[in-house]
Amino acid sequence: MALEASELVLAPDGSLYHINLTGETLADNVLLVGDPDRVNMFKDIFESVEHESQNRELHALTGRYHGVRFTALSTGMGCDNIDIVATELDAAANFDLANRQLLKHHRSLNLVRIGTCGSLQAEVGCGNLVASRYAIGMDGLMNYYRHGDEGFEPEMEAAFVRHMRLDSRLAAPYCVRGSEELLAKVADGMVQGITVTAPGFYGPQGRNIRLAPSIENLNERLAAFEWEGSRVTNLEMETSAIYGFANALGHKAMTVCLIVANRPAGTFLNDYHGPMKAAIGRIVEALSEK
Repeated sequence: MALEASELVLAPDGSLYHINLTGETLADNVLLVGDPDRVNMFKDIFESVEHESQNRELHALTGRYHGVRFTALSTGMGCDNIDIVATELDAAANFDLANRQLLKHHRSLNLVRIGTCGSLQAEVGCGNLVASRYAIGMDGLMNYYRHGDEGFEPEMEAAFVRHMRLDSRLAAPYCVRGSEELLAKVADGMVQGITVTAPGFYGPQGRNIRLAPSIENLNERLAAFEWEGSRVTNLEMETSAIYGFANALGHKAMTVCLIVANRPAGTFLNDYHGPMKAAIGRIVEALSEK
């Protein structure tokens, strides 16, 4: 049955309304970055470019490196943006957009977020790359969707809830794992651990500017949580939603973040253009290897 125009929303050219991509302009390997300007870094890496579009903060670029096709796409900040981006990426891959109908054969995407984050462990300093084996969502986004348990970790979730003793007014956390296949391919030599995704940058990450956070010692409590040998290494704003949608919709996902703030040490890496470009090149190279 075809979806109504108000539900699966398209742009005048027939592409997805926000991301301006179709199944034809979307590659199977999707590299997600927050900053739309960061997509321009891929122009220096891709050997050819076949598509470019930009709508608000969503900047898309599809090209090839060593014969492998990639789409680089900016998401903007936060899980609310990931709700749009992940849903529309799946629709581009798995819907006949002209008829707004689900295709018979499922197309699986590799979703790799390349972002920035803050470290919660003193020894994981600025400039390090952290790969997310698990993500803990404090954003609550996946609680709005019905989904199976594939990729989700209910026992880990229960342990985290017991550990944190969060106020009932806050969103229920959810825990979800990244793709072991992508981690094996990309994360060699990187710090690996649990990434916590927050629904904001200041109070939800324990920063005290004028309004004091409602959770005392948030970062210390997060840093003390461990699960099956993995500990919470970092804090950011998108990974849990990416992992949640990927597992629920039959895609693979992983995140690599550059540490730009070390919260225990109080340090911040202001100019991270060079390390970020190096990280992007390293990840593209790893994904292009047969």
